[in-house]
Amino acid sequence: MDRRKFIKKSALASSLFFVPNFVKAFESVAKERLGYKRLVIIQLAGGNDGLNTIIPHNNDIYFNARPRLAITKDIIKLNDDLGFHPSLAPLRSLFDNGELSIINNVGYPNPVRSHFRSMDIWQTASSSDEYLQSGWLGRYLDTHGDKPYNAIETDETLSLALKGEHFNGIATNDYRVLYNTSKDPYFKNVLNHYNDTHLSEHNLGYLYQTMIEAKSSANYIYENTKVKLSQEDYPQNHFARQLKTVAQFINSGLDTKVFYTSLGGFDTHVNQENKQSRLLSHYAESVSAFVKDLKRNEIFEDTLILTFSEFGRRVKQNAANGTDHGTANNVFVIGKNLKRAGFYNDLASLSDLDENGDLKYSIDFRSVYATILSQWMDVSAEEIIPTKQKILEFI
Repeated sequence: MDRRKFIKKSALASSLFFVPNFVKAFESVAKERLGYKRLVIIQLAGGNDGLNTIIPHNNDIYFNARPRLAITKDIIKLNDDLGFHPSLAPLRSLFDNGELSIINNVGYPNPVRSHFRSMDIWQTASSSDEYLQSGWLGRYLDTHGDKPYNAIETDETLSLALKGEHFNGIATNDYRVLYNTSKDPYFKNVLNHYNDTHLSEHNLGYLYQTMIEAKSSANYIYENTKVKLSQEDYPQNHFARQLKTVAQFINSGLDTKVFYTSLGGFDTHVNQENKQSRLLSHYAESVSAFVKDLKRNEIFEDTLILTFSEFGRRVKQNAANGTDHGTANNVFVIGKNLKRAGFYNDLASLSDLDENGDLKYSIDFRSVYATILSQWMDVSAEEIIPTKQKILEFI
């Protein structure tokens, strides 16, 4: 195979799934086994409105700031001050059972209201003026990973969060398609030329090795995922299918430490009420089915679920019956043996806002990450998070 033809075919491979989703540099990494505890990340993309998610139902400022948008009916009151949006009813049992911790006022200094930049900050655990090319979970894999399938994102592309400096996770929304792609005849033909001298002279051995690792991961996931019908009734939406796939991977005993999922559409500048209600229903119903699935298979105790969004929304509604980009937001942590279930901290003051009319954060999101790394994943947070963070007491 001549070099030009190889590069052309490799570019096709890249568009399918090999690069950058599966790029892995091959410097020495620790071969330490990751352990049995698993972390499931749920990203609510677009900036979920935290104030209409965890509702200050006894606060006149909230209702005055949102004359048409405030939730007034069917609030699920969790205490004298705060309650769930009605669409979160499926999570009530988790709250009552001490399996849900809600951390309010999570953010970071000098907040950015750009979706892309703020998401980069959350995914890399950087400061607002710091630009990193690796994600916080990718850096975890750099030191504690062994194979790309140690971290799986149920999507077609890999998020920055799972890209390390030397080691990346893997992205697939259908492990069977991934496996079949790796069996493509042209792919085998490319690998047959691994030792071609004229190719290695042009530093193409790196891409070969990447493709070998991708093929190996595809084989591992396919061969080790047990094909059986779930006994849980999942909702019929894309997000639920992601979680059902994750449950299948976990219940199959894959050597995967981190799973990454996302639910989009939360950029509610216009007509927020119905849109957010529908999305929160998808979220709550899907998570409820997912947790029941894990409990049925006696694996919930070894699984921690973190839900975040890149920022919250403004306190005041806008003229289009929606809300604009804000800052601090709530984070949900779901697990079996939480040290502090329920509300971890109070909601931010609605009368003491910043100069832009936004909530003032009280907990740095990187402290949440540092706590998960040290208390759940049992590694040093300081080697992964750029700045030292306070360890919280929720797990």
